[in-house]
Amino acid sequence: MQTDMEEKFEDWRGKEAIPGKHGGIKAASIACVAEMMENTVFIAYGFNFLKYFMSSMHYSPATAANMVTNFMGTSFLLTLFGGFIADSFLTHFTTFIIFCCMELVGLILLTVQAHSPKLQPEGNKTPSTLQSTILFTGLYAMAMGAGGIRASLPPHGGNQLDSRKPRLISRFFNWLYFSICFGCLLAVTVMLWIEENKGWNFSFNISICVLAIALCIFTAGLPFYRFKRPNGSPLTMIAIVIISAARNRNKSDLDEEMMQNLIFTDKTNRRNKLKCLDKAMLNKNISATEVEETRTFLGLLPIFSSTIVMSCCVAQLSTFSVQQGMIMNRKLSRSFEIPVPSLNAIPLIFMLFSIPLYELYGKRISSSNNERSSSFNLKRIRIGLALSSVSMAVAAIVEVKRKHEAVHNNIKISVFWLELQYVLLSFSDMLTLGGMLEFFFKEAPASMKSISTALGWCSTSMGFFLSTVLVEVTNAITGKLGHQWLGGEDLNKTKLELFYVVLCVLNTLNLLNYIFWAKRY
Repeated sequence: MQTDMEEKFEDWRGKEAIPGKHGGIKAASIACVAEMMENTVFIAYGFNFLKYFMSSMHYSPATAANMVTNFMGTSFLLTLFGGFIADSFLTHFTTFIIFCCMELVGLILLTVQAHSPKLQPEGNKTPSTLQSTILFTGLYAMAMGAGGIRASLPPHGGNQLDSRKPRLISRFFNWLYFSICFGCLLAVTVMLWIEENKGWNFSFNISICVLAIALCIFTAGLPFYRFKRPNGSPLTMIAIVIISAARNRNKSDLDEEMMQNLIFTDKTNRRNKLKCLDKAMLNKNISATEVEETRTFLGLLPIFSSTIVMSCCVAQLSTFSVQQGMIMNRKLSRSFEIPVPSLNAIPLIFMLFSIPLYELYGKRISSSNNERSSSFNLKRIRIGLALSSVSMAVAAIVEVKRKHEAVHNNIKISVFWLELQYVLLSFSDMLTLGGMLEFFFKEAPASMKSISTALGWCSTSMGFFLSTVLVEVTNAITGKLGHQWLGGEDLNKTKLELFYVVLCVLNTLNLLNYIFWAKRY
């Protein structure tokens, strides 16, 4: 991996960046503030679009749920596109500005629609072609904008810090995740209160202001940032290396000079895997560095793929867990019922307190050794995956309890029975996603920081889509056996607890798969 001495950074004028003047903790902290404000807006609508689609746009519950799932999944999937743009053509700063403006435009479109009765369906009618066009244009402009922001902001902040100080970079990613959690907390408390008490129109106005302020704050830091200019598409380079290695697989071995270059590069990058790629160097236009960068990126993919099932478990917090909560006892007093999304507030508060404690703990067990830091992040991810298995087991037990009391005793148990699975899944997500963001940033080649960091968010996207697929497959299989586990709208007649058991088993098998690849990294 390259060090700060080898990497060339520029200031906003294109001149060489000056240490102490450009970059540093102050520049990196601006990224945390922008992340917190953008996440407040995005998460608020991720949790509450369901109600908006049903009450204002008159979509059916099933259609509205699919729209929310597709919106969330697409936004995280588009981090790969944003990462590709940032690594190939633009700086992380420019990528953020473009995609933040895109999200802001999408939000403005939705705001105009929310304010105009003519752009909303009348009575119980579904939206017209014009109304649905405006809705989906605004919705997916927001999704694309959010995807680009998530791909560009973490590596932008990380690049402000000296890569020779892994402890400092670890602290940045811990506080970045703290900012994400704080934004989530504001979304499920303050923003939810505004939507419930002031209406969607006022909520959209506040969101536009928050996102615009985030854009202004980030832009104001321009004189303090340092930038690394992209050198073209890294994916093209990866494709060329793989194709060249495949074409030369039957040719003679590398000569002594090429082997020496590879040995030197292996020592620098601590890689000794996928030796079949070495023969790509028989093509004189391919360097040892390009081979090693390809080897490094491909080595990250098994770790990435091993976290998708965990993200599928997290997706239940915005689907079946919400449906469970809606038919449980949500009353805190005679006049107040707790909104189901607000159940996230308690685990978020725990997480906000745990991150500073983790900082103190991590400071003692981490070191300046990059290899030890990477091993520590792999352990964080493993613990997160284990917690998601436990959470699904707990979710199954709670659903058995809820259904038994509802069916046999006609009693609605408290919605706070769901809190334990919320806490476990939230900590699972914190350890897994936080560990992935830092791990992928540190391990990725210098030319692939954005797209590698985007893998963490892409895992979340694929988890949402996998959740939809698992539901469909489960219903298809159980339907042939006589009764769909998840069919119908009455949860008391479903077998949701068995679906949670399936997720627990799948995630446990996935944990064993992850351990296999982590030990070989």
